[in-house]
Amino acid sequence: MRQTMYGTIARLRVKPGMESALIQELQAFDVLGVPGAVAEYLYRMDTNPREYYMVVLFQDRATYMANAESPEQDARYQRIRALLESDPEWHDGEIVFGSRVPSM
Repeated sequence: MRQTMYGTIARLRVKPGMESALIQELQAFDVLGVPGAVAEYLYRMDTNPREYYMVVLFQDRATYMANAESPEQDARYQRIRALLESDPEWHDGEIVFGSRVPSM
């Protein structure tokens, strides 16, 4: 059976003055070497600079779920949640298409 990448897109509303702390928390995730983690991206919206969209990619659903259910990830989530105005809006799913633009 072919494995496909899996991930989440989350809408975040950051408390005033907490933007840098949010980025630091996400940068800390990068160095942990979480099994199956492929990439993460954070977008700040033009229409509201305290609204962000976070995209997280894992090599497959199994590694995504293993991370999501781990106590370590729950601790990371609690630190991030403290920086937000409300709970994130999560949208999990299978990645069915991706493309990279060749370098010039």
